[in-house]
Amino acid sequence: MLKLNIKNETSRLRAVVLGTAVSNGGIPKIEEAYDPKSVEHIKAGTYPQESDMVEEMEALANVFERYDVKVYRPELIQDYNQIFARDIAMVIEDTFIKSNILPDREKEIKAIQYVIDQIAPQKVYKAPSEEIHFEGGDVIIHNDHIFIGAYTGEDYSDCIVARTNMEGVAYIKSLFPDKIVKEFDLNKSMKDPRNNALHLDCCFQPVGKNKAIIHKEGFKNLSDYEYLRSFFGDEHLFHIDKDEMYYMNSNIFSISESVVISERNFTRLNTWLRNQGFTVEEIPYAEIAKQEGLLRCSTMPLIRD
Repeated sequence: MLKLNIKNETSRLRAVVLGTAVSNGGIPKIEEAYDPKSVEHIKAGTYPQESDMVEEMEALANVFERYDVKVYRPELIQDYNQIFARDIAMVIEDTFIKSNILPDREKEIKAIQYVIDQIAPQKVYKAPSEEIHFEGGDVIIHNDHIFIGAYTGEDYSDCIVARTNMEGVAYIKSLFPDKIVKEFDLNKSMKDPRNNALHLDCCFQPVGKNKAIIHKEGFKNLSDYEYLRSFFGDEHLFHIDKDEMYYMNSNIFSISESVVISERNFTRLNTWLRNQGFTVEEIPYAEIAKQEGLLRCSTMPLIRD
C-alpha cells in the first residue's frame, strides 16, 4: 500500500504522479478551449505540437529519475489531454482527495485508478455534492496552513476559468479542522491571460523553507496579498510582473527545500533562486505553458519526507 504524506510543497519528494502528453488529441477548436491563453495560441497558429510537449515532459521525468523519485504516469487514453495531473486530485497529509472538475475531464481520474487502488480506501475522499468545486492548482499546503484560491463572483457558474468555489473551500476545511485554512479571491478573465489567475499556483507558490513567489495583481483583494506579504516577509518574496505570470513563473516545482525545477527561460527568477542558495534544474517547458499550466500543474505529489 502507498503511505501518502504531503505536509507542504517543498519537503524532499519521493513519489509523484506526472501527466502525459502522448496522444494529446491535437489542436482543439476555440470553443473547446478552457482558458484564454489556449485560445490565444489556437488563433495565432502557435498551439503546442504533441511531439514538443512529450519531449518537455520527458525532460521533467528525467530530472525525477536523477533524484530517485518514484514516478507514476496515467494510463493512456487515446486523443485526450492528460497533461495536468494537478487538477484532478490532491494529497493533503495522508489523504487522497478527488477533485470535482470540469465534466469533460472526468476520464482523467480513471487513468490513475491503478494508483488509487494502492491507497487505503478509508483515506480516499470525493466531495459528496456536485456543487462543491475545487482543483489541485488552487490548493497549496504549507505545514499547518492550507492556502486556497477561489472565485466569489456572481458569474461563477458562467466563468470557465473559475475552478474553486466557497463550497469547495468549506469542504477542505471540514476534512482538516486542525489546519488554518485561508482562501484568496483571485482575479479571473476569460479574455485576457495576463489578467487571469487560473489557479492560486499561477500567482503564488512557496519555495524552500520560508520563501515564496508572488504576483500581487493576481489577487482581487489587496488584503489577501498583504496577508501573504506579512506571513512570509518582504525579504522572502520574489515578485513577478504580468508578463512573468503569463509565462507561469510561479508554477515551478520543488524536489526539496533546496532543489527546484524551473523553466530554462525564467532568467530573472532562476538567478534569484540561485542567489538564495537553491539548486535550479532548468528544463524546457515553454510549449506546455501555452495551455496555462507549467511544472506544478503537471505533477501531483504523493509522498514527501
